Amino acid sequence: MLAAMLLFCYNLRTSAQIKEGAPPSPGLDQGNTGLLEYWNEAMRKPALPEVGCIVPTFHHSNTPAQWAFRSSLIDETAVADTLPLWLVETIDDNEYTGQILDQDAERLILKTEALGVISIPKANIRRIVNLQGIQVVSGQVWFENPQATRYFWAPNGYSLKPGEGYYQNVWVLFNQASIGLSRNFSVGVGMMPLFLFSGTPSPAWVTPKLSIPVKKDKVNLGAGALFATIIGEDAGFAGIAYGIATFGSRDKNFTAGLGYGFADGEWADAPILNLSAMIRTGRRGYFLTENYFASFDGEFTLVLFAGGRRVGKGFSLDYGLILPTTAGEFIAIPWLGIIVPFGSK
Repeated sequence: MLAAMLLFCYNLRTSAQIKEGAPPSPGLDQGNTGLLEYWNEAMRKPALPEVGCIVPTFHHSNTPAQWAFRSSLIDETAVADTLPLWLVETIDDNEYTGQILDQDAERLILKTEALGVISIPKANIRRIVNLQGIQVVSGQVWFENPQATRYFWAPNGYSLKPGEGYYQNVWVLFNQASIGLSRNFSVGVGMMPLFLFSGTPSPAWVTPKLSIPVKKDKVNLGAGALFATIIGEDAGFAGIAYGIATFGSRDKNFTAGLGYGFADGEWADAPILNLSAMIRTGRRGYFLTENYFASFDGEFTLVLFAGGRRVGKGFSLDYGLILPTTAGEFIAIPWLGIIVPFGSK
């Protein structure tokens, strides 16, 4: 029965190719040798969920030297759904997302959601990325947030992975690099290199953070501190010690934090309250807000911070306005920063 079905498929395809004037399939002629190879190839392939035969035909594309591949396969969707998802980036900066159905030394056959089954010459492929664990929405890859552990500057309860890091630069002068040392502990170091300008004393700081996951993608706690000093001056350390609670996923979360400032061995009389949020708005965009409530010498101060993050390939851009408010005063300070990830993921 199986032999009869294979023979029927073989004759059907050969006849169709002869009628259309198409070249015969690679590796198959119209003699017994081609039929034997076809039988051997079929016996080597795993059984499909439903019985069917592949009838490849070849059609000229716009480029005479290239051939576009089409296939007709019964229950093709059921087969492709069991395959992993890949991102194929070509040298002309196009991206295709789908399951790899087949490939050889010259071509890769990809089943996409928007274009169906397409063939991509291997010479035109820049890179192939496994999308396991990466968000794919409507056939489009949603880039990973390169600074998911922070808002504009305030931290949240998530931690960097071991070996994962990022470099952050704001308005050229503010520089910070952070890296994950373990699954729950990360550290950042930063500096404003004012010494480049006639040896001006320069602020520098260290920011260790401990993250405690309570419920995956739901609740994360954290604790940390900022230790700062001024290089070039006889100054001690100042900073803030804090605790935070984050609710939500890496793409959509809210954080409440409470911290106490310290300087020269003395603690502040009142804490600083921080409320921050991050919401993904699309493939490349985030809305960010970071807000501080504090009291200094009996005077209440509110600092509002709102803007967005634009995620690209290997970097992201933060932009927004800082709105510090005190009694009878209101100003707006622009924020523009870039984040570049490095290390392992």
